Amino acid sequence: MSRAIALYARATPGFDERVAHALAVLQQAAEQHSGRVVFTTSLGAEDMVLTDLIARHGLPIALATLQTGLLPAPTLALIPRIEAHYGLAIEPWQPVPEQVVHFVARHGELPMRRSIELRKACCALRKVEPLGRALQGRTAWITGLRREQSGARAEVPFSAVDDNGRAKFSPLADWSWNDVWHYIALHEVPTNPLHDEFYPSIGCEPCTRAVALGEDFRAGRWWWENEDAKECGLHVGRPETKEVTA
Repeated sequence: MSRAIALYARATPGFDERVAHALAVLQQAAEQHSGRVVFTTSLGAEDMVLTDLIARHGLPIALATLQTGLLPAPTLALIPRIEAHYGLAIEPWQPVPEQVVHFVARHGELPMRRSIELRKACCALRKVEPLGRALQGRTAWITGLRREQSGARAEVPFSAVDDNGRAKFSPLADWSWNDVWHYIALHEVPTNPLHDEFYPSIGCEPCTRAVALGEDFRAGRWWWENEDAKECGLHVGRPETKEVTA
């Protein structure tokens, strides 16, 4: 048994109902946006639950992930494991190489540590712009957002319309961390081994650390920043294709 399962997996009242509701949201997305819906997985624990639900029930929902160029090796290694385990292909979306080269040449290898502005510019380059391309031609997308993750996400709806007019579904909005790991344990879902090292939220390697006892889920993301809502930009503003200012 993994350390994360031992620590977090707990059966709580209403779990079966939450699973059924999450599945219903996924089915609604697949039915209303046939052939035009994508699940943008971050490969974290929540997103592995959604991957399992999609695969287990044979839902016609495409899978995509953002390969930023700075992901930890265990995260990258999870992609072929998922594809082999479920027999599903995951679309890789990467930043524009020329823009990355220019950005690094101008700002260095770790510009995100120098200012919030540079960190957000790096996120825009490596995440937001590729997401915009991944969503082109699609009318809906699915995320693993949960209300419990942070104060900024406390009112995440199960479905909404984003700034570009696309439907955005968050089937796990009302799930707890215990629910996520209880589902993973029940169905032997593959997960990132970094979760066993106290990484509840895993992003790019330079921007992610383990959390200490009592810290919130996203305390290990951009931990040197003081602002309350630490987001990369994927779930705020307009995820669209645009040239990133380097």
